[in-house]
Amino acid sequence: MPYRHAFSGNPLDRSGDLRNDAAWLAEQEANPEALAMILWEGRPLIETHEGAERLVWLSLAHARDLARDRDVFLGLWKGAPVFAAEFEGSIDPTSGPAGGLGRFVEMREAAVVLPEADAGIAATAKSLFDWRRRHGFCAACGQATDQASGGWKRVCPACGTEHFPRVDPVVIMLPVYKGGTEPRCLLGRQAAWPAGRMSALAGFMEPGESIEEACAREVMEEAGLTVCDVRYHSSQPWPFPGQLMIGLIAEVTTDEAAPDQTELEAVAWLTRAEARAVLDETHPTIHAPAPYAIARRLLESWAAE
Repeated sequence: MPYRHAFSGNPLDRSGDLRNDAAWLAEQEANPEALAMILWEGRPLIETHEGAERLVWLSLAHARDLARDRDVFLGLWKGAPVFAAEFEGSIDPTSGPAGGLGRFVEMREAAVVLPEADAGIAATAKSLFDWRRRHGFCAACGQATDQASGGWKRVCPACGTEHFPRVDPVVIMLPVYKGGTEPRCLLGRQAAWPAGRMSALAGFMEPGESIEEACAREVMEEAGLTVCDVRYHSSQPWPFPGQLMIGLIAEVTTDEAAPDQTELEAVAWLTRAEARAVLDETHPTIHAPAPYAIARRLLESWAAE
């Protein structure tokens, strides 16, 4: 694959065709080789090993002793079952039952310090638990739902409705104008970001939209620009809590951008040389998107063309 972003690269066999079999899942839970990673409020437990960071893995039995009734099945790794368990609450479990096992880190930090495979596994687990936390009740009748398929489904015991983890598609695009003396791309800035930080434009897709239509709408709404061509770049799972970032290069018809002051407080046009300066952190005023974000990869790709 030409582009592998942070939070992708989960190496597990998700066993989607097997996890619906309750008897098979029970066998995996009883397997003495079953392993589990641990999270606390969406933060994975990691440790330093031989100078590098990695996920902490416990036996499933040990993990269940620590966090009872809070686990999900993630898949198989070389035939061995892999689970995740989660602590809830405001108190760091490393000051109690998880003491001495490692440290919990925010998922964005995990994306920077963990190997690709570990970050992908942790992101999958976080998204599953976030969905579980938000969908404990049936949207059809309001009754409490039960976990099924190892955490990949919830079933209402009252009306029988089945609920599945949702993934919200988001278009994220780098507008490009080719009509001047040399091509330029557009970055935008939200007021809440750290000083100088700028990034690609982005927005949720709406019902009844194609990817291209959502891209055109968001660029018009946020920057007042008309999109005339859309080129797909790559995608990134984004576990905050469960989005799929669809990366695009969007050609626009003019360079007369006008930030809407709601989503964006400012915009900036960059030549390829200026974009490389942003990426190198040598630009006098603009800081690049975070290294784990697809926005940075969009900018890198365009600057290298």
